Amino acid sequence: MKPIERDEISDYIGFVTEPSEWFEVTQDQINEFADCTLDRQFIHVNPELAAQTPFGTTVAHGFLTLSMISYFSISFNLTIKGIYMGVNKGLDRARFVAPVKVGSYIRGQGKVLSIEEKKSGQFEFKLEVTIEIKGEEKPALVAEWLTVQMVA
Repeated sequence: MKPIERDEISDYIGFVTEPSEWFEVTQDQINEFADCTLDRQFIHVNPELAAQTPFGTTVAHGFLTLSMISYFSISFNLTIKGIYMGVNKGLDRARFVAPVKVGSYIRGQGKVLSIEEKKSGQFEFKLEVTIEIKGEEKPALVAEWLTVQMVA
């Protein structure tokens, strides 16, 4: 998507982006995330024990799913013309709605809730990001994500 002009910002409030491409969540990815975060709970890393749970298999960490927002945003994020830097400001809200089972495909999509110029040339975006699971009724995650774009 081409960058938006400053005078078009209000036109994008409520705008829903195209979803990203599907991404397969693998056991290797889950294991690597467990190693990085030291969260090696069996429901994530032990397929034999996880098979005995209501999930029936291993599931991705909620924080792994959350961390995928940055990756997915490459395809759904809006930018203001003249941007020279963007930063992650954090989250106002995040809810893990449904588990992401190993082998699932997930993708992200954003809805622009607000864009405000907080300081001259610094625009804060609030996006409602939904990460959906292919073939599932409920999404994996719904979050309100804040980013700042610095524009020349």
